[in-house]
Amino acid sequence: MPLLKREPDLFPQDLFDLPVERHPWWVAHVKSRQEKALARHLQPLGIPYYLPQREQKIRRAGRNFVSYLPLFPGYLFFRGRDDDRRAAFRSNLAAQVIDVVDQPLLDAELGRLRTLQESGLPLVSHPYIETGSAVSITDGPFRGYSGIVVRAKGQLRIVVSISMLRTSFAVELDREAVTPVAVRVERFGRVSRRAA
Repeated sequence: MPLLKREPDLFPQDLFDLPVERHPWWVAHVKSRQEKALARHLQPLGIPYYLPQREQKIRRAGRNFVSYLPLFPGYLFFRGRDDDRRAAFRSNLAAQVIDVVDQPLLDAELGRLRTLQESGLPLVSHPYIETGSAVSITDGPFRGYSGIVVRAKGQLRIVVSISMLRTSFAVELDREAVTPVAVRVERFGRVSRRAA
């Protein structure tokens, strides 16, 4: 039994085919639990959006329930001109709108996340840890030690990161399914608190 009805993840279906130059990305930081409400507000206005969701199953009183929760609680990605940004802000559902400085990077990262979603494999939230990150060891013989990450070990995972929100998701794969590539990582984004 669905607890929350599944909302469309994106609008329109060709969202990732839109050119970034004419349809730049924006990130709406929404008020508490208003991600789907903002998506419902944007769609009739013809404003393209991406609201990736994950399925959550729970069992209560002997019954199974399914709900669909945003992968990024508090955020919705949308595209458009400055008028579209103002329309999202005027909805009174967005607390602020974040300017995206590196449009191609966010477009590529969200495109990879969409491809992972379409694979049907379950997405697992993954802490945003990169080489050079300071960490504290919480388990095992070195519990309590602090250090800097220089290499990750364990199960092989493909990790998709959304740098702007400092969030990552992972899908486990067999080693034979991947090939290493050189990746350039940049940080970007600034918060815009412009009113409509």
